[in-house]
Amino acid sequence: MNTFKVSIKETSNDTIIKFELNKFITNHQSFEYNNIDEAQKSPLVQQLFYLPFVKKVYVTSHFIAIERYNIVEWKDVQEEVATQIEDYLNSGGVVVDDSNTSKKVPITVYAESTPNPAVLKFVANKKLVTATYEFTSIEEAKHSPLATELFHFPFVKSIFIEDNYVSVTKYDIAEWETVTMEVREFIKSFIENGKTVIDENAPVALQNTPEQLDQSFEALDDTSKEIVNIIEEYIKPAVASDGGNIKFESYSPDKKLVKVILQGACSGCPSSTFTLKNGIENMLKEMLNGKVETVEAING
Repeated sequence: MNTFKVSIKETSNDTIIKFELNKFITNHQSFEYNNIDEAQKSPLVQQLFYLPFVKKVYVTSHFIAIERYNIVEWKDVQEEVATQIEDYLNSGGVVVDDSNTSKKVPITVYAESTPNPAVLKFVANKKLVTATYEFTSIEEAKHSPLATELFHFPFVKSIFIEDNYVSVTKYDIAEWETVTMEVREFIKSFIENGKTVIDENAPVALQNTPEQLDQSFEALDDTSKEIVNIIEEYIKPAVASDGGNIKFESYSPDKKLVKVILQGACSGCPSSTFTLKNGIENMLKEMLNGKVETVEAING
């Protein structure tokens, strides 16, 4: 079983801080607690209310947000709170009882077009995964119950899941105007019913845990690390907004060649070649000053 890791994230409100988890702790549900009595069905939150500075606790699928009273500053106590949450979760403690009837946020899913006419992006109001996943066949999707069931639609060619959305690539046998509602309702119902999007052991099996990714990054040469950082900071956010993803594959210093993998809506997109040459390639040339001449894409 994967170990829970807690990351501390500041918010725009200095009295509220978020403790983000690397694994989901509720079935895409959210709960808000104003006092210890309201938290009777959440042993974890009850423990947190024993801390004298805790004013309000908000629990969602991938983070716990705590509002404090002004008797302390977060910088003085946040590490201890993070450790307390981490230790509790790793000991197998219950976060929220399944029968909890506290306020829950309803699930909404909407369809969004992408530059690739074969791909639609289905966006939920809930975080679905804590890493990035692409599946091009039902065999590859064995670690994702959601992707496996989506492949039962005969027109589904590939599936890309990241953050709070699912990008679905279709075959030409169907038009989006005739199947969009069916796919949207299926994804919405799947999430509402608390089904598993990605199996708990999937990140390890697919070499996709933060630790594994960090190890891969540290094994790179300095120029490759620079390329990865540029992709992550400047390129990936724009690509993600279109329902796709870009990953560094390799760098050849002799050829000054960078290879990247395009996933989701970017894979096979008619405009991806233009984007690659006029956007990514030019950016890397300019920022790395003579170290890069050409960028090649591999469709995921």
